[in-house]
Amino acid sequence: MNLLNQRFELIRQSPTVAMADRVGALKAAGQNIIGLQTGDPDFATPPAIQDVALKAMQLGLTHYGPSQGFLDFRQAATLKLERDNNVSYDPETEIMATHGGIHAFYTAMQALLNPGDDVLIPDPTYPTHANMVVMLRGNAIRVPAPAENGFLPTFANWELALTPRTKILVINYPSNPTGVYPSREYMQSLQDFASAHHLWVVSDEVYENLYYAEHPVCAADFPKARERTILIHSLSKTYAMTGWRVGFLAAPASVIDNALKAGQNSITCVAPFVQKAAAFAMSDPDMQKCATEMRVGYAHRRELVLRAAQELMPKKVLVTPPMGAFYFFLDFRALKMPSLEMCERLLDDVGVGLVAGAAFGPLGEGFMRMTIAASDGDVNMGFRKIIEWAEQH
Repeated sequence: MNLLNQRFELIRQSPTVAMADRVGALKAAGQNIIGLQTGDPDFATPPAIQDVALKAMQLGLTHYGPSQGFLDFRQAATLKLERDNNVSYDPETEIMATHGGIHAFYTAMQALLNPGDDVLIPDPTYPTHANMVVMLRGNAIRVPAPAENGFLPTFANWELALTPRTKILVINYPSNPTGVYPSREYMQSLQDFASAHHLWVVSDEVYENLYYAEHPVCAADFPKARERTILIHSLSKTYAMTGWRVGFLAAPASVIDNALKAGQNSITCVAPFVQKAAAFAMSDPDMQKCATEMRVGYAHRRELVLRAAQELMPKKVLVTPPMGAFYFFLDFRALKMPSLEMCERLLDDVGVGLVAGAAFGPLGEGFMRMTIAASDGDVNMGFRKIIEWAEQH
């Protein structure tokens, strides 16, 4: 019998998707479940974006397109980066359309990574980052980012994680699952660290439009940072387009040249009608207003949770206000119970779906991720059920 790919024995299937599948099955069976596990906006894609896609299909844009992306898509991406992130890129050579943020990360890592290279990744963080490194035969080196330090690695921890084979540093701010993002001063120091050690910085910024204080700083918005920084962007969260699977990579031309080979040999191209809709979303002023309205909606739900926490004053759950994204990373360490067991018991006992913190790395153990990308009623009722359950254990 032929053996399977042994690298995949080192990773697990997505716990977020697994929980979403279980919640979906329970709902289909008629059970009343509040699903607070999925990072999928509950807002609809704005109708004007849908109309652009439909018109493009009617005009015949249902065949192959350019593998780097249509020029108008790449121009819209550069407009977005200049407008929102204060960075300039050449749409001809430094932008590539991708099949969502995960595909952007995949093509970036394919462009940079050789077998055996070490990649520094904060712990806890989005699990696909480490899994992708393992899949591509690199080594994911976890850098502790403990709650006690605001879920940011200290620079002593960054230094300790370095090896002779370290090539890449991966960051994701605002963070999934913690919602944190660093100050400009921290990011400048991180870029200085990367420069001193000749590291690439791969920055996953898919949540950058979801913030509740000052706008998160772009990792490339520093002197000489562009030459070593790769930006991962997606339209999924900002414009409620998760199912459209569209994003882009912004990077030096040499990286785009390599990433393009990975794109051509994985997806061929992003669907042309999707590209046209995405270009419209990124460039149209009214769509930016829609994105702002969605952010205001998430901010309202964030406040619902914080007010409920102030009212209930839980003794066994620490509720930290997220700075960005649309998650609370709730601290249940006082219960001294594995996070996966807590998730399963919450679903069985009170019908609320969450994601176990251990899915995001060892330092996520004892936490659970709760989304606010759900209706006001589900967020409010679900959070109250969570606290009531915890206080009884």
